[in-house]
Amino acid sequence: MLNSIIPVWRSDLERVLYFYKKKRLVFDNFFWYLFCFFIFINITCYWFAMISAFPELVFAPTFKYYFKIQFPVGILGALFDSLSFFVTIYIIKKAILSFNNKIYLAHLSIDFLIAVLATFWVIFVFIISGWVISYLDTVGHSIETIESYDHETNINKRTDKYLNSVNDALQNPSKNKKNIYFGIIMGLSAMIPTIIHLTMFFRSFYFAMKNRKKDADND
Repeated sequence: MLNSIIPVWRSDLERVLYFYKKKRLVFDNFFWYLFCFFIFINITCYWFAMISAFPELVFAPTFKYYFKIQFPVGILGALFDSLSFFVTIYIIKKAILSFNNKIYLAHLSIDFLIAVLATFWVIFVFIISGWVISYLDTVGHSIETIESYDHETNINKRTDKYLNSVNDALQNPSKNKKNIYFGIIMGLSAMIPTIIHLTMFFRSFYFAMKNRKKDADND
């Protein structure tokens, strides 16, 4: 079965690689177009996640803070996505050149690792983004005001806060549905390569089963 799936899968990957090479030749500043595209995707995901999961924070006096957060979130998210994009292209090139099915699958399975890393990157992004915005908001304020923001401007306290939230989500997922949903939406852009590979696999599986049935009917 695997021997009939992989040729179709490989053919699809070759078309994706050809499409990438063609677009890269057309656009002189391909990286910056790609980077801006991922900024747009990350900011879109951010607002969709915020409005659908935490509307009480968006439609409230806290809107100004969360509006500012979108900019570092978009830039840092795009940085990871752009890097993972080129890593994926490199993996695809290596996978296409391999004739061994196990090596082929091993190359493409690296994308699942990227999806896992994306989860940790989302946490890092919000730790840094919130810290930067909170720090800038306290510039020029009195010492008392700055001290009142210590839980936001202190990077160690922010890190502990988010790590505790992650641990709580793992231990009590039913009580943290909104946070889990928010994390999944924010990680979607980084999971695009994995989603594409899975789509291609199921497409290849479908055509392999279809051809198998056709051969059986002919016999």
